[in-house]
Amino acid sequence: MEHSHPVVLRKPAWLKVRLPTGEGYADTLRVAREQRLHTVCEDAMCPNIAECWSRKTATFMILGDICTRSCGFCSVKTGRPTELDRDEPRRTALAVKELGIRHAVITSVNRDELEDGGASIFADTVREIRAACPGTRVELLTPDFLGKREALETVWNARPDVHAHNIECVPRLQRQVRSAANYERSVMVIDETKKQGILSKTGLQVGHGESWEELLGVLDDMGRIRLDILTI
Repeated sequence: MEHSHPVVLRKPAWLKVRLPTGEGYADTLRVAREQRLHTVCEDAMCPNIAECWSRKTATFMILGDICTRSCGFCSVKTGRPTELDRDEPRRTALAVKELGIRHAVITSVNRDELEDGGASIFADTVREIRAACPGTRVELLTPDFLGKREALETVWNARPDVHAHNIECVPRLQRQVRSAANYERSVMVIDETKKQGILSKTGLQVGHGESWEELLGVLDDMGRIRLDILTI
């Protein structure tokens, strides 16, 4: 009687990620720790952290590391945030300068308990980076600030090179994926940003159970407001 042997399927090479090592990784980690800064790379447990940090690229996460929202796709801690760190923009700029970053990406947790949602800290961070590193482009990935016009204007007035706000998923899945936000508000933020003459950007996740027609509907909406940059 012949015995069958199980077939071992080799995993594709792209599925494997390197352990976070190397000079670039070590430098980024050191600077982040010295300046007491958070990175979304760590807090969201991104598997690509070794690849990015080895090139001295990182997305700094301001406004602390505790978020007032609880999106289904995110690993950042949720709860009651601590006090506001007004010195964070200066330390972020120092990190950008020391690492020699030419395109700085700044995001944040949601701080819905603040009147401006933390918009003033975003604006101060842009100004501090511009003062410390005049040649560095600054890209912001902001929350929706609950749709508050004054908060959005605070960010726009700092004139980031790119202002991103992610819609994340198709309208039908908004409550399931990001319960504290909504599609219409996010589209408004992107549309109004575009009107300021600032490069507008958004991100769309796939794989939540959306249909092809629903994805095309989002792309149509982004086309109507003449969005500049879309990541999928």
